[in-house]
Amino acid sequence: MNWGQRELAEASRLSIPTIKRVEASRDAIHSTYATVLAIRTALEAAGIEFINDNGIGVKKAAS
Repeated sequence: MNWGQRELAEASRLSIPTIKRVEASRDAIHSTYATVLAIRTALEAAGIEFINDNGIGVKKAAS
């Protein structure tokens, strides 16, 4: 996908410091539901599919 923090921030309409804070979370994400939803929505719009096959993961949706 090749997105940096700036591209994710723009796509999710969040600030770069918010993206940095979410990425810095080690275990659980310490953020609001709205922030996590904005990131997930932006990633799904870009073709990322969230899966749960034998564990949690993501994959690039077939084009």
